[in-house]
Amino acid sequence: MHRRHFLKLAGLGVASAGVATPSFLRAAFPPADRPIYKSIKMGMFNEPIPLLEKFKVMRDLGLDGAELNSPGGENKEEALQASRELDFPIHGVVDSIHWGTRLSDPDPAIREKGLQGLISSIKESAYVGGDAVLLVPGKVGPKESHDEVWTRSIEQIRKALPYCPFYGVRILIENVWNGFLYDPDGDDNQTADLLVKYLDEIASPWVGSYFDIGNHQRFGKPAQWIRRLGHRIVKLDVKDWGKTNGFCKIGDGDVDWADVRAALHEIRYTGWATAEVSGGNRDRIKEISQRMDKHLLGRS
Repeated sequence: MHRRHFLKLAGLGVASAGVATPSFLRAAFPPADRPIYKSIKMGMFNEPIPLLEKFKVMRDLGLDGAELNSPGGENKEEALQASRELDFPIHGVVDSIHWGTRLSDPDPAIREKGLQGLISSIKESAYVGGDAVLLVPGKVGPKESHDEVWTRSIEQIRKALPYCPFYGVRILIENVWNGFLYDPDGDDNQTADLLVKYLDEIASPWVGSYFDIGNHQRFGKPAQWIRRLGHRIVKLDVKDWGKTNGFCKIGDGDVDWADVRAALHEIRYTGWATAEVSGGNRDRIKEISQRMDKHLLGRS
């Protein structure tokens, strides 16, 4: 089967069980005994070694794949070659310009640049075998109201949607401290209702939630957000946060990991979970992998 056609089918969840799954797409169909795959953002692994060697180390430490940055970031040809050589998948990319070149910017020219960056990210994700782009849709601030971020970002995302089925790549919205879809001055019992409404207004199977477990511990209960978002969650970012220590190592904050695991089981989540914490050398990456095993996956 032609790769692009298979990507489209895989993205729609209608690929025949009788079709052999290419190794670089195996994460789209997790085995029953291992429904969650572990990954890191590649910028976390800062040893000065070639990407191929990094992938080898990550694989040996129990990680299942990697996530890159785009536009820019790691050399995509080198990454694809390393991924194929080691059968080590790259599951997607993070839009690297979404903060500084926002889809919600008051200037139409900047919004257009942000759109072109998103389109480039979609193409590069497909090129390396990925199936998604992580996107922060905007930032509420002095020049951008909540309603303006909502309207402008949806307008730009819809312009990018025709590229999604062609390349088999989804646009996934991350919940971050950007003043959007929550009250930054509010309490710690806020719900995911606004995020649900935002995603449902876009109303596309090619747009979903890239749910960051630790990002909204300050404003809500991650497990409750997981239950509310349900099928809208396509991928997970993994970090922790505590009232006394802020963003911290996985397991050292206030996230109720047992309830998070229960919530993920209830919504039958399968797919990628990518650590987004302070990185370092291979010893630090090993620790991150072990903490994901213990706290996210409940493995001893």
